[in-house]
Amino acid sequence: MWSLPASEGESATAHFFLGAGDEGLGIRGIGMRTEESDSELLEDEEDEVPPEPQIIVGICAMTKKSKSKPMTQILERLCRFDYLTVIILGEDVILNEPVENWPSCHCLISFHSKGFPLDKAVAYSKLRNPFLINDLAMQYYIQDRREVYRILQEEGIDLPRYAVLNRDPARPEECNLIEGEDQVEVNGAVFPKPFVEKPVSAEDHNVYIYYPSSAGGGSQRLFRKIGSRSSVYSPESSVRKTGSYIYEEFMPTDGTDVKVYTVGPDYAHAEARKSPALDGKVERDSEGKEIRYPVMLTAMEKLVARKVCVAFKQTVCGFDLLRANGHSFVCDVNGFSFVKNSMKYYDDCAKILGNTIMRELAPQFQIPWSIPTEAEDIPIVPTTSGTMMELRCVIAIIRHGDRTPKQKMKMEVTHPRFFSLFEKHGGYKTGKLKLKRPEQLQEVLDITRLLLAELEKEPGGEIEEKTGKLEQLKSVLEMYGHFSGINRKVQLTYYPHEVKASNEGQDPQPKALGPSLLLVLKWGGELTPAGRVQAEELGRAFRCMYPGGQGDYAGFPGCGLLRLHSTFRHDLKIYASDEGRVQMTAAAFAKGLLALEGELTPILVQMVKSANMNGLLDSDGDSLSSCQHRVKARLHHILQQDAPFGPEDYDKLAPTGSTSLLNSMAVIQNPVKVCDQVFALIENLTHQIRERMQDPKSVDLQLYHSETLELMLQRWSKLERDFRQKSGRYDISKIPDIYDCVKYDVQHNASLGLQGTAELLRLSKALADVVIPQEYGISREEKLEIAVGFCLPLLRKILLDLQRTHEDESVNKLHPLYSRGVLSPGRHVRTRLYFTSESHVHSLLSVFRYGGLLDETQDAQWQRALNYLSAISELNYMTQIVIMLYEDNTRDPLSEERFHVELHFSPGVKGVEEEGSAPTGYGFRPASSENEMKTDQGSMENLCPGKASDEPDRALQTSPQPSEGPGLPRRSPLIRNRKAGSMEVLSETSSSRPGGYRLFSSSRPPTEMKQSGLGSQCTGLFSTTVLGGSSSAPNLQDYARSHGKKLPSASLKHRDEFLFVPAVKRFSVSFAKHPTNGFEGCSMVPTIYPLETLHNALSLRQVSEFLSRVCQRHTEAQVQPSLTLCTATRLQIAHFPHPVLFIHLPYISGSALRSLLGVSSPFGTA
Repeated sequence: MWSLPASEGESATAHFFLGAGDEGLGIRGIGMRTEESDSELLEDEEDEVPPEPQIIVGICAMTKKSKSKPMTQILERLCRFDYLTVIILGEDVILNEPVENWPSCHCLISFHSKGFPLDKAVAYSKLRNPFLINDLAMQYYIQDRREVYRILQEEGIDLPRYAVLNRDPARPEECNLIEGEDQVEVNGAVFPKPFVEKPVSAEDHNVYIYYPSSAGGGSQRLFRKIGSRSSVYSPESSVRKTGSYIYEEFMPTDGTDVKVYTVGPDYAHAEARKSPALDGKVERDSEGKEIRYPVMLTAMEKLVARKVCVAFKQTVCGFDLLRANGHSFVCDVNGFSFVKNSMKYYDDCAKILGNTIMRELAPQFQIPWSIPTEAEDIPIVPTTSGTMMELRCVIAIIRHGDRTPKQKMKMEVTHPRFFSLFEKHGGYKTGKLKLKRPEQLQEVLDITRLLLAELEKEPGGEIEEKTGKLEQLKSVLEMYGHFSGINRKVQLTYYPHEVKASNEGQDPQPKALGPSLLLVLKWGGELTPAGRVQAEELGRAFRCMYPGGQGDYAGFPGCGLLRLHSTFRHDLKIYASDEGRVQMTAAAFAKGLLALEGELTPILVQMVKSANMNGLLDSDGDSLSSCQHRVKARLHHILQQDAPFGPEDYDKLAPTGSTSLLNSMAVIQNPVKVCDQVFALIENLTHQIRERMQDPKSVDLQLYHSETLELMLQRWSKLERDFRQKSGRYDISKIPDIYDCVKYDVQHNASLGLQGTAELLRLSKALADVVIPQEYGISREEKLEIAVGFCLPLLRKILLDLQRTHEDESVNKLHPLYSRGVLSPGRHVRTRLYFTSESHVHSLLSVFRYGGLLDETQDAQWQRALNYLSAISELNYMTQIVIMLYEDNTRDPLSEERFHVELHFSPGVKGVEEEGSAPTGYGFRPASSENEMKTDQGSMENLCPGKASDEPDRALQTSPQPSEGPGLPRRSPLIRNRKAGSMEVLSETSSSRPGGYRLFSSSRPPTEMKQSGLGSQCTGLFSTTVLGGSSSAPNLQDYARSHGKKLPSASLKHRDEFLFVPAVKRFSVSFAKHPTNGFEGCSMVPTIYPLETLHNALSLRQVSEFLSRVCQRHTEAQVQPSLTLCTATRLQIAHFPHPVLFIHLPYISGSALRSLLGVSSPFGTA
């Protein structure tokens, strides 16, 4: 009970007619009454001493608000103050009675909502002059977003950049709107998409967010919650033309909104929820309440809460906070608001309000001013499996999903219209111009159409551009019937006197007499529907490696990650390069990872950070280093020799002894002869396509992803022209493009039945398996130099991610004091996902392979990992490099054994030609080598949950080959099969039946295996279901029970229907019936290889020192040229918004260089 101090309260209590006990009394029994209940109470007290004077607290609000659960809970607690009596003004009184007839009160809690007569409340306040908890006059301002923003600005509170469009005839100067394709200009202020459009009335909840065409365009339409929806996606991209609005900059909040609730200037409670703009689905609990979780506020945010409370004179006040780019912005002030479901908040709120009222109206009692304290630090808690190590950080570098073939066309243009376009968009400033926006591409198309029309009228006119090139330019720009900067771009380069570049590998063109522009058209490379499925399915599978992966959450497996994320114990940031296919892959992955619904565009805009900053995930493909030039020249020279490979060639081309490289060279034998065969097959293929085009049945034939036979012929004819030059030599740089095209057609256009594609695929893959990896260096030293040149910023960022074991204040952290129902509120996992292209994945893997992470002669596990990587021929779509950091809370914080790092890898999508030919890895988290010698390879252990001990799992942590002690806890209630160091369950070999596929990596025949549980598709991420070393192993038995699935018996003959299915049905087993799947027609999706453990006995110190050493070596090699270039850089910085120089010298020291160049950190909150 809350009452006066004992010295005063004990003697006074008997004189009060208010019940002040803690028992569960009714409302009226504890002092809350309506205005007509006085007589009833007085009758009960006739024989007692007349009561002491009471402080009357009046509640003046609409019935829906005054009788709501939060209000009732708080008023019940408020009435436990001995001197307070609460009366609730009925809605009939408020609406129909004059204010003179309203009951008198000393303190008034009154607030506006729909239908509330605020004018009458103001009049009553003037008549009775009560103490106001929330100022009434200020509530007029809260109803107008323009006034809210004005007050916030005057108080110095950060808010998004905004402009007001007043469609008021009396103020025409405030109604200037110019709408463009990807921006609006409001009264001179330009807002590029994405931007937010809010009605000026705070009562109007129809807020629209407009997306850029590069992300898919359209808009997200937010509204007051209806059932389980709070927003819908619309393809409409034009702003509203009637009404007055606030236009503001969109804040990327990683899909999270924070609502802050103040009770006085010194108390603020914050709750986070999924942003309504993300997918529009409202997450609700079993009682239908929207799911929100309390989060911690930073010291700066608490100061903001104080300012809002004081500025708007609202003791009880709610406002919305956006956390973006390391800062917090207020975007809305709601006025009187209560937290919906929090007993502790109700206790705190009633105590503060009671104290406030007593201090104001009864100062003689000297009520102490005590504020409920909030915990600042999250307590450390054990994982769900006792004291085993806790997952602290997951870092994944992932290549984009399946795409259409990338294509490029070059042509020299000299027409004045092209020069005018070049000048219009500022091309002369740098001599180069990149056109990606729809309106820019439309301008190029208009010029092309005009020139073709003039050429048709006057074939021998003055137009010098080639008709064939113009036709191709027009055809590509007209594809799909609309523009999207994601899949097409035009680059123009100015040459004052002569053409500097030859035409696509052919013989050099004659010199131009005057200035010219080199026009380079790039198209293709779009993420296909299959690529989207791959990314989304991998995102779903990724959940299973997080703590608490067992069970079910919202109908999905892998509830551990979803539970962590939804309760704001998961710090997730997703980065992607500026290529459209990479960004859409990241968005699709996020959709699967977080079980989101709807379109990818809102997810892309809110969840994916475009990391075109200091070369983190992007690289200038046209700017090769001197080492790369040397390597390419040497590679081309070797592959132009018309003779079988000899021992010297093997030494020159494969000095690292890579198994896959040696195998490919054995297939090739004579590179020129194989190129002859490839060229002949391409000629035959183009001939077949031309014949098919003559067939009347093929006139309207639609190929995969809206391609036509004409476009298919164009890309193959172009490769036919470019591959063999006029000199008869072959352009080796076209080999990856040839392999890219034939792989695409074999997978997606197999229904055409073209002859020779299988042989073309085999030969081009053999060539590509030599050319592609060796373009990134031939010797170990070259591979490492080129690799670090590509991904040094990424290496530095990974090092930063690993070292940040204590999170920033700006992270949405679950508040442990309010987290009822969350078993481990202290668990906080940091996830950083980096989506990029092939070059960065190749480079990062080269750093780990050749940078000296471990001595393979002293570490058997690392030796096995290197042998496995050596056998990988291709880093295909969705290749993953995963680093997992664990913490053992039982170890000394300064001990090397405190943090434990694991390194995992998957070569991505299984190639169409790789069935049964892939190298066999050693499983996910393989057992130690020393234990292999003790265990019979044919035996299996039943890991019973009851045998687990309380000791942490520290196997493989202290040395490369540690022993497994007798007290080692069992890692999972599943079967573990040890063979060649791997832990493998429920699998089949691809050779056991044609068309079969592996759910999990294994080399043991299925009949030798014991039953271990249902092979959920989510576990297809790993090469085993035994995720030892943490609490992250999904209990598939529980999964089966929760989904009502019957586990098969020990005999495998009843499992055939589940296991032995064609690979094309890979993704239909678990998720086919899910409402968000929506990928009908995308059945030809190849499987993704499961993760294989490269090493699981690394310490954080080992990895950190290795990454630092690699970065430092490169820094020392570059420091001299860096210092001499610094002066030039400062002069040129204004002309290059994203200087390539950042790739070469951000390593003098990060802060020193940023200070030198006058730029801030590009990573925000990392």
